[in-house]
Amino acid sequence: MRVPLRYGKTNLTVELPERTQVLRMNEVPILVDPASMLHKALRSPIASAPLAKIARGRHSAVVVVSDVTRPVPHRVIVPPIVECLEESGVSRSAITLLVATGLHRPNWGEELEEVLSSELVANYRVVNHDARDIDSHRFLGTTSTNVPVWVDEEYMKADLRILTGLVEPHLMAGYSGGRKLVCPGIAAAETIKVFHSPRLLENENATNGILKDNPVHQTSLEAARMAGVDFIVNVTLDEPRNITGIFAGELEAAHRQGVEAVNRMVRVPIETPADVVVTSSAGYPLDTTFYQAVKGLVGALPAVKQGGCIIMAASLSEGIGGKEVVELLTGTPTWQELERKVLDPDFFMIDQWQAEMLVKVLRKCDVFCRSDGLDSETLSHCHVHPTDSIESTVVEILARRDADASVFAIPEGPYVMPVAA
Repeated sequence: MRVPLRYGKTNLTVELPERTQVLRMNEVPILVDPASMLHKALRSPIASAPLAKIARGRHSAVVVVSDVTRPVPHRVIVPPIVECLEESGVSRSAITLLVATGLHRPNWGEELEEVLSSELVANYRVVNHDARDIDSHRFLGTTSTNVPVWVDEEYMKADLRILTGLVEPHLMAGYSGGRKLVCPGIAAAETIKVFHSPRLLENENATNGILKDNPVHQTSLEAARMAGVDFIVNVTLDEPRNITGIFAGELEAAHRQGVEAVNRMVRVPIETPADVVVTSSAGYPLDTTFYQAVKGLVGALPAVKQGGCIIMAASLSEGIGGKEVVELLTGTPTWQELERKVLDPDFFMIDQWQAEMLVKVLRKCDVFCRSDGLDSETLSHCHVHPTDSIESTVVEILARRDADASVFAIPEGPYVMPVAA
């Protein structure tokens, strides 16, 4: 059977055995007129006063937006927010759009216009968060999980603080959106390195689809509450990236409703894990770097047997990722040594947390990667097996397994959450 996998800005179609079970997001209705629905959500939010009422009497406002690594439809959700702020008396010159880069690189020029729109970039003050500049952050204290909380001063000095975002499964925090725009989105490196430490990430609940007793979620929420959040606007998307829901209002209540909606879309029951899982990292922008593409591997973990194989298609058009993760992955000869490094409490390198998530995958299965962005040698240094042909790799793996070996395909990668039936 022919299965199109999300790959870069297009698809990569592969020919798989007829017995392959394809796991897809569950279909839900899309919003026919999301702009009007957003205006309605701002007027009648979840567990909150209307945004216009909250904004009255405020002298400045900050709207936190995601960076280029997230497919958030800012062109739809940001204009009604800033329009409401201006109508409520906040001058345009006092509104800041703060890009929650975490420890990612800043977004400038055409890329920034892609994230927001040329109109928003031209008419509003836009600031990229810089986690490495500790002097541009305010220290707020320490969470109950002993994480120091430093938050961007651009956010803290604003009278009105608004978060936007996309709710989707997240490999560490359970789900994205909501509180994550503060921590790690606009937190300092000094916060993120502890927030993403093995002490939290090795907890069995720090994974896709779990909020209860998840220390990553709990820490992020606590940090957001310490910083103060007046209002959030989160959305959910279907496979073609149409908006399926808008969840505006109080930080926790609105995000919780977004999570409930996402679960109806992404939870796909499976009887038993498969010998082989063919997946993607959901295409652009999530598969532009190996660092981000690890999310596709983690998302497939529940679907693969212990000792099985995951084969991932990812464009990796921007290579491995930041200089630190490049050094860590390519400078460590085996994944077992990589595991020892990232779990050593005396070791620290920025972005080591994604290497730790890769190790979680490699503990369970072999990984193959098909990419046009990295050569075979570089992929091998990333501790995965390079392949030029997903089809040939599937055939070779199945030839070494029992005749009834099973195959799953997950075209949308981390946007699908396999769960036991």
